Formats: sequence, C-alpha cells, structure tokens
Amino acid sequence: MSAGGNKEFEFNKHDFSRVQKIIYQAAGIALADTKHEMVYSRLARRLRATGIASFQAYLDYLESSKDETEWEAFTNALTTNLTSFFRESHHFPILAEHVKKAKAPISIWCSASSTGEEPYTIAMTVCEAFGTLTPPVEIIATDIDTNVLATAASGVYPFDRVEKLSPERLKKFFLKGSGANDGMVRVRDELRKLITFKPLNLLSNGWPVSGPFDVIFCRNVMIYFDKPTQSVILKKFAPLMKPDGLLFAGHSENFLYVTDAFKLRGKTVYELNFEGAAGLKRVPINKDGKK
Repeated sequence: MSAGGNKEFEFNKHDFSRVQKIIYQAAGIALADTKHEMVYSRLARRLRATGIASFQAYLDYLESSKDETEWEAFTNALTTNLTSFFRESHHFPILAEHVKKAKAPISIWCSASSTGEEPYTIAMTVCEAFGTLTPPVEIIATDIDTNVLATAASGVYPFDRVEKLSPERLKKFFLKGSGANDGMVRVRDELRKLITFKPLNLLSNGWPVSGPFDVIFCRNVMIYFDKPTQSVILKKFAPLMKPDGLLFAGHSENFLYVTDAFKLRGKTVYELNFEGAAGLKRVPINKDGKK
C-alpha cells in the first residue's frame, strides 16, 4: 500500500512530488517534505468536490486543463493564512512615525492580506497617527488566495478575533453585531474605504499595483519561497518604493542574504539600499493581476 495507508485516496511519494512541483511553478511555494499529510488532507477535499477518484487523475487534470476555477481552488487549498490584529506589534509605532513624516498622499501596499487583519491594523494605525478616520492614505491589500480576500473585503469577524484589542479601539473601529450577527463584529466603513483588495500572485510577471509606495508590508510570506524566488520578488519591490520607503518583514525572515537592494533599518524593517537597487526596472502593470 502507498503512504496513504488506509486513507480514502492513495497518495504516494510520486503524487506528493508532483504537487510540490506544480505549486512551486504556480505560486513559488516550496513545500517541505514534512508537509505530506497536510497536502493530503487539503487536496483530498478537492478530489471529493470534483468527483475525481485519485490524486494521479486530479493532478493530470490540473496539468492538462485550463480550468482557472480549479487552479484557483488548488492554490487556495495549499496556502497557509495565519494572521491576527496587531501581529508583531513592534512594527506599528514605526509605521505611525513614518506616515506622519511622509508627504501626502501616502500609499501603502500590504502584499499578503490573508483574511484582512493586517491591512485593517495598518488602517487603524494610520487613523490613530493622523487623529482622523479619513487620513490621506491609500492602502492596497493583495493575496493569492481569493477565499481569504473575500473574507477580508467583508470586514466581518467573530468577536474572539478582536477581543485582545483595547476597548478604545473596539469602540472606534468596529461595529457590534446583533440578532443573527450576535457574536460578530464588522470593521467600520470609514476604515474599509481606505483599503482596496485585489488578487495578486507575487510570481506573476505583471502586478496590478503601480506605486510608488511609502510602505510595503511583506510579512511571513517569504518563508514559503526558496532563496532565488525571494530574490526575484524583492528586486521587483525596490523600483515600486519611494526613496525613503520602508519594507516590513516577518520576525523569522532575513533579506540581507537574499538581495542587496535593501538594507536593514531596524528589527525586521528594511529600507532601500540605493547602490544595490540601482538599475532595477519597474514591474510592468497588469490590471487583472494575471500573467
């Protein structure tokens, strides 16, 4: 029997290797060999949903078809979306100080929106920095996973997702649900209007964003890419940034050994290295976000 044992579908090492190759080519995600069980669990749902009887047949279908809906579902299934409001909180006082010194209008790109907690945290931070719910700031929030983008755009969350926020922030930035929506909260419309949500694959040749950005958040994303892919993405970020722009990374990410386009400014906060970034070309804009 295969590595699948008594499981519903056979899933052997060759199937897993094919998944690794396909998701790397499609989204740049480097799946570790330890993710065998996770991949089985998530993709088995796709086999049930499509009625396809084996992993081999499902992967054959993916590779031979132009079924954009299933390609999207496949990618969404293998994307990890762990996030929370004010995650890695040391970044946000730095963001607040930076936007107060920046020249309006201010543009911020959150390149891995997930379910929206990060872009809404950015929005709350800039509102507090300017003392208004209508600061001179535009936030672009993107993600490869269209399911989590839909959640983000709705701005609706169970109360336990916001219970660690201060009472002041809850009152200022959220509306409490009632009736059928009891136990839920919704982000205030003023906050939602600051953010434009768009699907974006960081491996696409053309990105549906144009810059120049005062700030780019790319936190806890690069850990899923290998070093060559990280280098390509970072070199595409650099021409999209204003000369004094900041790039925020995740706590376990280090870009210093990946590219010389950026230099470390503080704890997981980077700024342009003008010598290293010289000559890098601006990314072509593709409004639909596809290759």
